[in-house]
Amino acid sequence: MSDSIQALRLFVRVARTGSFSRAGRETGLSQPSVSRIIADLEKSVGVQLLTRTTRALTLTEAGTDYLARIEPILTALEEADHAARGTGELRGLLRVGASPSFAVREVIPRLPGFLDQHPALRIDLITEDRRQDLVTEGVDVALRFGPPGNATAMARKIATTRRVLVASPTYLKRAGAPASPADLANHALIVGPTGQALEGWTFEKDGRTLSIRVEGRITTNANEGAVAAAMAGLGICSTGEWGSRAERDSGALVEVLTDWKMENVEINAVFPAGRAAKPSARAFAEYLAQSFRA
Repeated sequence: MSDSIQALRLFVRVARTGSFSRAGRETGLSQPSVSRIIADLEKSVGVQLLTRTTRALTLTEAGTDYLARIEPILTALEEADHAARGTGELRGLLRVGASPSFAVREVIPRLPGFLDQHPALRIDLITEDRRQDLVTEGVDVALRFGPPGNATAMARKIATTRRVLVASPTYLKRAGAPASPADLANHALIVGPTGQALEGWTFEKDGRTLSIRVEGRITTNANEGAVAAAMAGLGICSTGEWGSRAERDSGALVEVLTDWKMENVEINAVFPAGRAAKPSARAFAEYLAQSFRA
């Protein structure tokens, strides 16, 4: 039974990745082993599930229907195993996607407490400055800033972070500190991933709202790049409060326009669309939500 279940799980990864080799790397199997297991599965089912060419693997019509039927079953089986243990202990592998900066600064420091509660659970932390395709890449939960980005995806809000403007003391000594958002037009601006906005930056003070157009002298899709640029004295950086906490605490960066409030940014745990979230993914999202509230 166990071998049959593993074969089904392997088929899901092959179907989602379109590659024997990639599915093998994810599961620690060689490409020939994956190919043999899938061939044995097709023989057992009595129908061809995949069309194999030199360029790609694609699902047959029967394979598409088979995938749609077995994914909920595998999820339900994991739910049943979790409930049967009755201890709340989680097992298996949890694949988590997050930006490198957020993972290093906020997620990894929180992992010991979660893993202490679930010693049989393993975590594969995928850190990339892009939004993964959760279904294709087999990510169980992704931690994302702003809206989930997929209207059909399930999401759980885990925290809200305040946006701040920061600069190095060297830059402020040279260029002066802005007294109001309008003064930013005379400053070099660094736009990071949580500071990007098509309409510009919006500020609020005493019930008054003010938006300014943003033209970054430096733009980057990575928070660490934006913070490093600010520390190098290249300008004023917009980042999430978490993304510059250590630098502000050390005095390497200084917050500016502290009497003006910028809009907050939500942090969401996003689960793959089209199927129930894994128990470990839901538990991890809940753990993070409680941790950020503490």
